[in-house]
Amino acid sequence: MPRYSDELIEEVRSRNDIVDVISQYVRLSKKGSTYFGLCPFHNEKTGSFSVSPNKQMYYCFGCHAGGNVFTFLMQYENYTFGEAMEALAERAGVDLPKQEYTAAQRQEADRRARLLEINKEAAKYFFVLLRGERGKRALDYFKKRALSDETIHKFGLGYSDQYSDDLYRYLRSKGYDDEILKDSGLVTIDEVRGGHDKFWNRAMFPIMDVHNKVIGFGGRVMGDGEPKYLNSPETKIFDKSRNLYGLNFARVTKKPQLLLCEGYMDVIALHQAGFDNAVASLGTALTSGHANLLKRYTKEVYLTYDSDGAGIKAALRAIPILKEVGITTKIINMKPYKDPDEFIKALGAEAYQERIDQAENSFLFEVRMEEQQHDMHDPEGKTAFYNAVAKMLCGFTEKLERDNYIEAVAAKYMISPDDLRRLVNQQGLKAGLAGGGRAPQSVADAQDGARTEYKKSAKKREDGMVQSQKLLLTWLTNSPALFPKVQRYVGADDFTDPICHSVAKMLFEQYEKDGTVNPARIISTYEDEEQQREAAGILNATIHRVDTREEREKALRETVIRVRENSINHKLANTFDVQEMAALAKEKNELPGTVHIPLEE
Repeated sequence: MPRYSDELIEEVRSRNDIVDVISQYVRLSKKGSTYFGLCPFHNEKTGSFSVSPNKQMYYCFGCHAGGNVFTFLMQYENYTFGEAMEALAERAGVDLPKQEYTAAQRQEADRRARLLEINKEAAKYFFVLLRGERGKRALDYFKKRALSDETIHKFGLGYSDQYSDDLYRYLRSKGYDDEILKDSGLVTIDEVRGGHDKFWNRAMFPIMDVHNKVIGFGGRVMGDGEPKYLNSPETKIFDKSRNLYGLNFARVTKKPQLLLCEGYMDVIALHQAGFDNAVASLGTALTSGHANLLKRYTKEVYLTYDSDGAGIKAALRAIPILKEVGITTKIINMKPYKDPDEFIKALGAEAYQERIDQAENSFLFEVRMEEQQHDMHDPEGKTAFYNAVAKMLCGFTEKLERDNYIEAVAAKYMISPDDLRRLVNQQGLKAGLAGGGRAPQSVADAQDGARTEYKKSAKKREDGMVQSQKLLLTWLTNSPALFPKVQRYVGADDFTDPICHSVAKMLFEQYEKDGTVNPARIISTYEDEEQQREAAGILNATIHRVDTREEREKALRETVIRVRENSINHKLANTFDVQEMAALAKEKNELPGTVHIPLEE
């Protein structure tokens, strides 16, 4: 990806009005100088998603998503910055510099493009065959599974003919040679049989990447053949450990979690029932690649695996993989039915939503599965179970979290919390867990509690000061005419919070250079998504409504004083120069009487 100049990035950004771009995705209504709508990044009933044409920024006061036109496309479409740049440049008619490829890179890019073309042609061919006489058996299968025409069309379902070289001959007629067809994974070439198809006499499920490009296929045999389900082999465009079926649809869901299933039909049945947040791994166990992919779209995953023994084992394998990347996991209980498809056919979408609402905490699920490995009517079995659970609880290194789970497990399995805590402590000592399960009456815990309370109090003061700094920066962004008045008392270096200081420095430099500010350009300077979100929040702090000029002047004056006093305190804490300390103390003492910021009517 070429490194674009700051000037070119700003040209592309400035030529794509953010209101016009976001209006293609979100219905916006104008209120004053700002537009509002329902946030596309979380589920809400009242619009807290704002788009400011003056700032060329968006910000959600509910989930705190925010940024400029680049970050919107990166969040909504899950584009890389380069992909967002290309899309917006094309929209605005801006020519981007061509990337210089080596001969090998060009050859590799061309080959990938050809493989995508072949998969697209195959998907179209399977789709057409399904609707012909030869595809009747597969169409009847889909209809028997209660799929509507709309759903069949949405997922591009198809049929591979019973003749084992049907697709091969079709693709050859389109001009593709044996070498590239062999690399596609759709065709096998050998000296005896020539070219023959990987898939034949199967109901076909195209597998798409997040940008809706067909990268592979799954096929369900029609009849008694083996294997029942067959997937494309790994190719240059298809890595089953890094792709999820249905993610191209689920990535834009407004639901707070993703539902992780085992199979294609579960995903399709859930989408048809209105659960547009369902995905499945592709004929393989969940991998860290899948987990990292899921993390890009959600913080919560609900496992809706089969309720049989194999499904339970798969869930127990998946939980630690998801936890490793920071995803909260819950388990959906579908008994007495085997899978989501069966459940919804029997009880409907409303009952399935109830099971989602009742989903089980993943750790308590693991404990319940551990219980089934022991005879709880036998004292020895019960003791072994409690020791096993105590060992599991040692996995929580945060004392508060560990204590919460000790309380929950103790309540559920009718054991004294103190007894369970002692067991955890014993297991922790064996495993080298520092301070695991100490009794709450200990001096050390009392000291921990005092330190915690002090930290909470300090954190509260710190959060209040950061909010004051954000508030002042938002004020300056909304009304750049305030800069000369505020600058008499506060400069960029008075913003002590790191991200606030970074934003303030750029804002003050912009004003000094051009007499105005460009907040959307500031967002483009951050590469990290979390920093972009924080910067957007800084420039969109909530300014409480006041009715009179005197009240506005008072609120602004008090904010300026708080920011400057905090800056003085920081300097006092970091200087050993007696004269400087005296000067700072004098300024702090006199500050309230010197700040006066008159506002226009």
